[in-house]
Amino acid sequence: MEQMLYFILLLIALCSVSECVQRQYHFINENKTWTEAQRYCRENYTDLATVDNMNDMNELNESMNGGGVQYIWIGLQKTGRDKWQWSSGEPALYLNWATGQPEGRDYCAMMLKGQWHDLPCSDNRHFICNKNKLIVIRENLTWSEALRYCRQNHVDLVSVHSEEIQRRVMNVVKRASTAAVWLGLRHSCTVGIWFWVSGETACYQNWAPGNGTSEEDCEHTVRSGAVQSGGDQRWISRPETHKLNFICSRY
Repeated sequence: MEQMLYFILLLIALCSVSECVQRQYHFINENKTWTEAQRYCRENYTDLATVDNMNDMNELNESMNGGGVQYIWIGLQKTGRDKWQWSSGEPALYLNWATGQPEGRDYCAMMLKGQWHDLPCSDNRHFICNKNKLIVIRENLTWSEALRYCRQNHVDLVSVHSEEIQRRVMNVVKRASTAAVWLGLRHSCTVGIWFWVSGETACYQNWAPGNGTSEEDCEHTVRSGAVQSGGDQRWISRPETHKLNFICSRY
């Protein structure tokens, strides 16, 4: 009982701490409009670059390798009067506009020497993608087999610990050939909780009704988490012996 209480209190403490995930970027040495760049990043990486803080800015600048390229598209777009949003759907809480910017005439953002400018979305420029990428593996494996596959060939089964990651999952899971797709989500009968195998805390949740409770059937087999490939793409609990497609994270 004391062990269970300690574990629950630890999770609560971890959930109250902001996550510090370092973004990674990939510079694309091709000229495209902002919309074409967005489509390219979503098809080949994750999305056009999102920048949350100065650490991200430093990583973004390093990804260019001092290539001498001038204006470079980032994933910032104007969605209303004086309102800017990232291509991923996240609000733009961190901004790094150059002096006098944005001028207010244009709807897409570029970076020049580490500062941002608003310019016409139809311009053809180089661009930077968020490098983190998810991939659907269209093989039917048990949860444990899927975990082993991801760790041997990529990074891990995907952990969906934020709304942003859920949006990425929703973007790729449509390619699956099974009605549900394994996530890196596991149930512990010992303490009656769900947890991510990569170590992130399960603070953010997106369960379908009737799923994700602490009272799982532990008599027959371990339960693991999957995401629906259709409908509203919520999470569901399944016996880990079921054979499904799965999503790996890779960098």
